[in-house]
Amino acid sequence: MKAKINNFEIDLSKPIDISIPLTNTDENPIAWYLEKPTIEPVVFGDWIGKVSEGKSATNFNNIFFNPHGHGTHTECLGHITHDFYSVNQALQTFFFTAELISIQPEIQGEDLVITKNQIENALSSKTPEALVIRTLPNQLAKKSRKYSHTNPPYLLEETAIFIRELGIQHLLIDLPSVDREHDEGKLLAHKAFWNVKNTQKVNDDARFKATITEMIFVPSEIPDGTYLLNLQIATFENDASPSKPILYEIKQCI
Repeated sequence: MKAKINNFEIDLSKPIDISIPLTNTDENPIAWYLEKPTIEPVVFGDWIGKVSEGKSATNFNNIFFNPHGHGTHTECLGHITHDFYSVNQALQTFFFTAELISIQPEIQGEDLVITKNQIENALSSKTPEALVIRTLPNQLAKKSRKYSHTNPPYLLEETAIFIRELGIQHLLIDLPSVDREHDEGKLLAHKAFWNVKNTQKVNDDARFKATITEMIFVPSEIPDGTYLLNLQIATFENDASPSKPILYEIKQCI
């Protein structure tokens, strides 16, 4: 199935899924000092909600997980504010032009950071609606990595400001956070991207519709460039939701 937008053609039968599945196995990535997710059948007395146990006609599981720590998730500014804001209300449209860039974080002291100059050079004056950052080296281990206490790479505050000032509304990255793991609660990149100056009483010019998606994985064979992004979330009324971002190759019509 193909769709045409202006002078461009998109093959909707060839999605590029950049989400990480949520499982109850040791293959599940974990951040923020959590244990792995739990997926288990409901039990009522001697009744077990699992067909293979022989006492149920259906599989009937409970799932316990944390969207921020257990896989690909999309969050809104409600992640850092005193008042409640829902990502389900923030994200009302789901297709965006997106630029995929690959960045090798730079060493600064004991940290690996993504700088403003790196983003600026990689974008080459492009201003997409969404920015997808793939960090290098791009190891398959990202799909099952245990990030707690590892000080992963992160965005400098000036980098997040630059992305915001470009007008990019949706930021996607293959790290557990855009901020440093231990940052004394400063959350400089989150605040800069959403333009939140006061988390207790959010300023009127904060970016209520902008989102950050973390813990994606973009396969190495997918080249940097311009794509159509379909950013799908579950309809949770929460600051964050598990999500399934999908990229589609864009081809110019002849």
